[in-house]
Amino acid sequence: MLAGVRCGQLMESRTKSPVEDLLGQKTDVSSGSVTSASEASHNTGILPSQDLERLIRVSKDILALEPILDDQIQPASLDLRLGAVAYRVRASFLPGKNSTVQQKLDQFAMHKMDITNGAVLERGCVYIVPLLESVGLRHRVSAMGNPKSSTGRLDIFTRLITDGGTEFDRVREQYRGPLYAEISPRTFSVLVRKGSRLNQLRIRYGSPSADDEKMRRLQEQFQLVDSPVDQDEIRNGVPIRVDVRGEKTDGIIGYKAKTHSGLIDIDKERYYDVSDFWEPVRAPRGGLVLDPADFYILASTGPVRVPSNHAAEMIAYDTLVGEFRVHYAGFFDPGFGDPEAGGEGARAVLEVRSYEVPFVIEHGQVVGRLVYERLTSPPQRLYGRSAGSSYQRQGIALSKHFKPDLITQLQGSA
Repeated sequence: MLAGVRCGQLMESRTKSPVEDLLGQKTDVSSGSVTSASEASHNTGILPSQDLERLIRVSKDILALEPILDDQIQPASLDLRLGAVAYRVRASFLPGKNSTVQQKLDQFAMHKMDITNGAVLERGCVYIVPLLESVGLRHRVSAMGNPKSSTGRLDIFTRLITDGGTEFDRVREQYRGPLYAEISPRTFSVLVRKGSRLNQLRIRYGSPSADDEKMRRLQEQFQLVDSPVDQDEIRNGVPIRVDVRGEKTDGIIGYKAKTHSGLIDIDKERYYDVSDFWEPVRAPRGGLVLDPADFYILASTGPVRVPSNHAAEMIAYDTLVGEFRVHYAGFFDPGFGDPEAGGEGARAVLEVRSYEVPFVIEHGQVVGRLVYERLTSPPQRLYGRSAGSSYQRQGIALSKHFKPDLITQLQGSA
């Protein structure tokens, strides 16, 4: 296995990509030939699609019980798949340093069910599902999990956990072992099966810092958010503001989920009528009052952009901006909203739920922050160009499970 980089190798390693350091040479996956490292490679950052593929096909640092499919590999992340069984548990948990997930399941599991051919995960219940993928991370390599966009937009609370884990959605450096998803549908009961994809994994090499000054320069260079931003507003990320006027959508600002709706099959696309599950939210005269019992889909005031050599993550919950949660699905891939990838005008969709008390949000209020992080090298796939992306050029967008509706048509003609 990989040893730490010795002092005598330090200068040499600066000319290599991180995966070159991991494998000893950079190998073209399709041809097996050795290629030179990218001139644009960096020593720390998020691994792009081609390096994820090398970790899967060449070094086997990412393994699976079934072959990993090409369309699981996104520009800067890997879609994870549910395994064959699910455990209904009494409560959410973290294993802690000295326990495995299975040991906690022996203590808290109420029921084990076979989901190979499909099973219902009930609203309001908590489930643990072993994933088909596992990892063997090396020195200086760690990982992060997050729900997929479609998962967040259905209000399915999904988090990654590992053996010995003390944090959700974090895979520590040099972790070797299985991965699990904790799943708790909040609004709709959902039908899942082995192979369903609810969350995703990013791999990080080294320990790059989130630097506000770098993000200020990125904002100046790329116009990350198309709304006025003062330099001192970029603190722990670039601010995202909410639209509660709906000027481009005839006064409709989003959706509110209907309670006691039907079952949603997580693997069906453009199948369900919007009106069976959602009701439109119209612009209020003042601010929008968030009811703690309700789940909302809203959008940012203006377009958001992720340059091709960066990835971004939305901070899900910040008590400084209010007692509500914004954006379950925090990963924004390279190329999102980028004109070069056909994404000009894409807004950030905000999955919003208030906590415990009603809360008023005003038009243009900061409701979250995007933290940008450099990739180790530009990805060979960009969001929207060749990655089967569902939400490029989006406005107010529900998950891909629903048929286009009036709001979609209004945005298309705007």
